[in-house]
Amino acid sequence: MSGVSIWLALGLLAVAALLPLAITLLGPARARGRGEADLGLYRAQLAELAREKEAGRLDAAAHRAAVLEVQRRLLAAPAEAGPAEDRRSRWVLAAALVAVPGLALGLYLRSGIPDMPSAPFALRHEIAARDDRLLDDLRVRLGQLPPESSQAREGWTLLGNAERGRGRLAAAAEAYRKALAGGFDADLTGQLAQVLLEEGRNEEAQALLAAALPRAQGHVGLRFLAGLAEAQAGRPESAKAAWRALIADAPPEAPWRAMVERRLNALP
Repeated sequence: MSGVSIWLALGLLAVAALLPLAITLLGPARARGRGEADLGLYRAQLAELAREKEAGRLDAAAHRAAVLEVQRRLLAAPAEAGPAEDRRSRWVLAAALVAVPGLALGLYLRSGIPDMPSAPFALRHEIAARDDRLLDDLRVRLGQLPPESSQAREGWTLLGNAERGRGRLAAAAEAYRKALAGGFDADLTGQLAQVLLEEGRNEEAQALLAAALPRAQGHVGLRFLAGLAEAQAGRPESAKAAWRALIADAPPEAPWRAMVERRLNALP
């Protein structure tokens, strides 16, 4: 393929990828609440995860973990945004529509090599080893901070996210526990509980959630995970009771309501 053909193909791919966003931005504004936007993003992310699984880039376990993470974020979504915030979001998206392909093209013109082969195994192994050293160094430095300090909590949380992203669930759980040493945080507790459930450590997750729920009775994410823990423990009736109570307390427009109902209806 000639150089011109390569650039033409890349340009067409970029246009195709950004066309839906352009149509949305350039079309007439619609009354769209934050809940609707969150739900739309949730559906798009699930569709993308399904495509990744079908293409063989995600195995079944990684797909389940990713879907659960998307659901957790939906449950933790903030309240409705106002018109001013919606206008700001449209301007940000419009700027991204122009800036992202331009930035990508500039970087490619500077250092791109179309015919470069994929990184060999030895190089990927070297990069992974380097990342291991960096995370180990971060772990040592965080261990020298006062456990109750905000710097320690933020650092351990970031380390937990990094370990989780690499599929090292035990290390992620340990980091999240250290982050919680500085004090209770409902969202962070939910992240730890989710990692424990992903790893199959149901009893630990249930004990964690049982201790956390009295301190954050209205936290949607913790209540959802409590039901999930019951379902994974083979107690569908208890899971149904937890999720029915969650749905009963949910406003009709809650963007996560349909997701919980589907989970509930899928139980035996």
